[in-house]
Amino acid sequence: MVHLHVEKTIAAPPDKVFAWLADPVNLKTAPLIVTAGWARDSPPPGLGAIRTGFAIGLWFREEIVAYDPPHSYTYLIVGSVPMFDHEGGTLTFTPDGDGTHVDWVSTYTHPRAAAAKRWRRSPPSSCRGTFPLSSTVARRLWNARQVAGQ
Repeated sequence: MVHLHVEKTIAAPPDKVFAWLADPVNLKTAPLIVTAGWARDSPPPGLGAIRTGFAIGLWFREEIVAYDPPHSYTYLIVGSVPMFDHEGGTLTFTPDGDGTHVDWVSTYTHPRAAAAKRWRRSPPSSCRGTFPLSSTVARRLWNARQVAGQ
C-alpha cells in the first residue's frame, strides 16, 4: 500500500485554490499528463462529478465522492489502466495568513502481482509523475502564480 501525503501553502485565497485544483483541466500542467477533463457523462462539477485523464502509461477515471467548497473534496479512482486499488484521496484547504494551506492525502495499492512488492515499498518515479497530484505533480500544480491567476 502506498500512502502519499503532500502539504503546501499557496499565496492565494482558499476559493481560488480550491477551484483551480478541483478543475481537472489544470492536471495538464503536471508532468506526463497528456489530457484531463470532465467526463462526457459527468454531472456538473461537484459531488458525483467524474474526471478522466490520460498520462504517459496511465488512464484514470475519478469520481468526486465528497465536495465542500472551498474547504475540501475527496475523490476515488473508479477506473484505471493499469488498475489501482484506490482507497481515496482528499484535499483540504485551510486559510493561512494571506494564503491557503493545502493538505493532500491519497492511499492506493497496485495489485499486479509482479509489481506489487515494489509498488508497496516505493512507487516508481514514472507513477509519481502520472498518478494524479503526486508530490511531483503537486509541486507544479501548486505554483502560487498559476493559482492566483497572475
